[in-house]
Amino acid sequence: MAKSSNGRERSKDGSWVALKDSQTDRRRAAEVPRTPQSESPSYRLAYVDDDFMMREELRPVRLQLELLKVEMILAERGIKSTVVMFGGARIPEPGKDAWAARNETQRANLMAASVYYEEARKFARLCAEHAATHDHREYVVTTGGGPGVMEAGNRGAAEVGAPTIGLNIVLPHEQAPNPYVTPELSFNFHYFAIRKMHFLMRAKAIAIFPGGFGTLDEFFESVTLIQTKRMAPIPLILFGEAFWRRIVDFEALADFGTIAPDDLKLLHFVETADQAWQIIADHYEH
Repeated sequence: MAKSSNGRERSKDGSWVALKDSQTDRRRAAEVPRTPQSESPSYRLAYVDDDFMMREELRPVRLQLELLKVEMILAERGIKSTVVMFGGARIPEPGKDAWAARNETQRANLMAASVYYEEARKFARLCAEHAATHDHREYVVTTGGGPGVMEAGNRGAAEVGAPTIGLNIVLPHEQAPNPYVTPELSFNFHYFAIRKMHFLMRAKAIAIFPGGFGTLDEFFESVTLIQTKRMAPIPLILFGEAFWRRIVDFEALADFGTIAPDDLKLLHFVETADQAWQIIADHYEH
């Protein structure tokens, strides 16, 4: 392992590992004779004491750790920007059954929506091919790491040999990362808030496909941050205009006065991967 000036060591995958002194002390603490004192929970080193780290009072520390771990790994990999893809976990690959359908109407809807799986895959491929011209440091495809549209996004990037990020979160369902996420860029979160920050901190474009509550949450959070100028104006691309206009009456919001008419200009509706990439290319004058 290569050593830095502050005593850290670089592992084979290029990331920095913990300070050697901390590892040594952890091992030494585990090797002391077993006595009532050394086996007491109070004797454990704080940073390896799971019971202590899970205390309510340590929530700020856990939040910071989730923010820092991903930030440090992405920075060490030199990843400067991403293209974020949101969309339904229940949308199947074309030709496969709609596993989430609870009735024939849902099955028909989800099977028809499989076209978006294929467009997500194509769109990710276009992004990844452009990322290759930037040594895979820009336009890195990022998803929530799960099935459906997320899988399609990671899959499209992986198919052209590009690294691709998955930001999973611990849920009752859909917990496992899809197999197309780059293993070294596969992350897991407890806190939705920190996960959302990592989705948007490096985003150069956001592509949103039909989805459920989670997709709607991510869409409205993104458009709100852009509308309120808390993040730079970037392409916000909605795949499937008929779906989105049925789900959200954007014009009604403007007519009522709860959003400005110009806010509608923040949205770009597309049907295909090529249309979506053209919006990004035009925005950044590629």
